Amino acid sequence: MNYLRKIKLLNRKKTDPNKFIFTGDEKDQISKLQLYQYSPEEFDELNNLTLSNFDHQLLKKPISWLNIFGLNNTTDIVSFCQQQKIDNLVIQDILDVNQRPKFQAYDSYNFLTIKSTVPSEKLLEVEQISFVFNKDYLISFQEKKADHFDHIRYRIRENKGIIRHEATDFLLYTLLEAILDNYFKTLDRINSDVDKLDIKNLKNNPSPSALEDIEEQKVVVRFIKNAILPIKEFTLITERNHQSFIQDSNKKFYYELKDLSQTLLDHCDILQASLESSTNLLFSIQSHKMNQVMKTLTVVSTIFIPLTFIAGIYGMNFENMPELTWQYGYYGVWGIILIIFVGMLLFFKSKNWF
Repeated sequence: MNYLRKIKLLNRKKTDPNKFIFTGDEKDQISKLQLYQYSPEEFDELNNLTLSNFDHQLLKKPISWLNIFGLNNTTDIVSFCQQQKIDNLVIQDILDVNQRPKFQAYDSYNFLTIKSTVPSEKLLEVEQISFVFNKDYLISFQEKKADHFDHIRYRIRENKGIIRHEATDFLLYTLLEAILDNYFKTLDRINSDVDKLDIKNLKNNPSPSALEDIEEQKVVVRFIKNAILPIKEFTLITERNHQSFIQDSNKKFYYELKDLSQTLLDHCDILQASLESSTNLLFSIQSHKMNQVMKTLTVVSTIFIPLTFIAGIYGMNFENMPELTWQYGYYGVWGIILIIFVGMLLFFKSKNWF
């Protein structure tokens, strides 16, 4: 089972510094846009938009949320970002889906890139989501279309809650909250898998495949932990330093994100300890079974050593061996062998060796 996608490395030895490289799956869908513009009284949703013909004046009408699906059309993505006066380093970070989650403040906007998971039965799908935002607009870049934010779109359309009464700082909070919720679901699935690896099952099936599953789950938990830590760092930055894009009245929501991140990290620590315990238990069971086999073989070999010794003596071809000419010699030797055999069995039984 392959939980994580293979990493496509970014070639940084480029002869053309203005050439941008998309490190994701080239087979992903073409770029599509969704624009939401809202206020407490009004709402407008535009879906039939393209990157090549996008009117950037639309983003000057607060509050605007532009959601872009698909990043493999590198030329259009770069052209759009440059028209929006987004720094080249940010553009490459958006296109490099192996980029470590991070936050960077610029003069006229802020940049945040994080990882999101899509829980599934057999495969952990990982997607990078980047945000470029200021007080008036928020642009989200997703690798592919997913349902991370469907409930947020519904709130905006139907004017549910306070989202249309707040600026982009609250919108960003709801988007990050949805991403953290995906992590909770992913960890819950892993926790269910760990619960299935109880002591009884490990005793019955201490197979290499069980160990392989445990190790793969360890990799996933480590990945999730490494992805959540930068989100917590971002919330700490917003808590300790003044951020122009966050209103004082909405800082409490980012404190909540910090608590959610810490809760996820605690879950990761618990899962890591549980998985490590399962690994140790598996090795202990395998070692115990091996010891049982070795003990059995030792008992059998120990019993047959004196019997083999007796058989070896009377297997020698000496002429002067009185027992060979005795009428009851054969039966006498068998009697001695049986007495030794039964006596050693009783002795080992008294010692609880088997």
